[in-house]
Amino acid sequence: MSVSQAQAASEGVISLTSAHLEQALALSQVINWPYRAEDWKFALDLGHGFGVEAGDKLVGTALWWPYGKDFASAGMIIVSTDAQRQGIGGRLMAAMLAAAAGRRMILNSTQEGRPLYTRLGFEPYGVMSQHQAVLAKVPAIDRTVRVRPVCPDDAHALHNLDQRASGMDRKNLLNALFGVADTVVVERDGDVTGYGCVRRWGRGVVIGPVIARDQADARAIIATLASAYEGGFVRIDVTGESGLSPWLAEIGLPQTDQVISMSLGKPPEPLPGAVLFALSNQSLG
Repeated sequence: MSVSQAQAASEGVISLTSAHLEQALALSQVINWPYRAEDWKFALDLGHGFGVEAGDKLVGTALWWPYGKDFASAGMIIVSTDAQRQGIGGRLMAAMLAAAAGRRMILNSTQEGRPLYTRLGFEPYGVMSQHQAVLAKVPAIDRTVRVRPVCPDDAHALHNLDQRASGMDRKNLLNALFGVADTVVVERDGDVTGYGCVRRWGRGVVIGPVIARDQADARAIIATLASAYEGGFVRIDVTGESGLSPWLAEIGLPQTDQVISMSLGKPPEPLPGAVLFALSNQSLG
């Protein structure tokens, strides 16, 4: 779809503002998505949103986040159950594609959303597995991996590390996360080689992003972050390539869902030396 076609197809779409957040939250609650009002505000403040109204009622939402000049992530795409099959999802997507013109876009799709995204030219390139539960017992921490709290001097190294692992410039996302999350890093021979965040989100906390050089370091980061939440609800979304799903199930975080990672244009290309093991959450990537 060209930019002009997308603009035409998005007629009737409005910009989402903070005034819409109460209704947006209600839309997500109807379909049992676990967002809090604070999660909606965080996401909208970080990116851009579109909506569709029927009268004065919000019946559809879609948000997108620019990652540098080359990429964007899309998510929180919801159409009210009583307004489906009216082309609203397509209009919201058209508005996002027009606004993000020139960027390659990624998203994580449910099975229900995949036909629409496929029609628009998105192609699958991976899977994401959702793991969550009340954490009955803190997992063992590998003390041979040096995990320490983040410090201000780490910021530049973390931005570079994240860009290598994600293949995108996500500096704005990281800066926002560091303002609300507890963050730890792995340090080896004086160099920061991994990091992870945990923050209040949804029904409890979400662990992510997690970036590390290998599985052992990723597990040490996750166990360290989870150690403060015994008896609490913990969620983590990991890539299919991470290989972490069996271990997460072993420590009491079973897989509860799986979504398809799709891209419009060539997906991001990570560089060697750092691996994206877990997302900040499915929408933000």
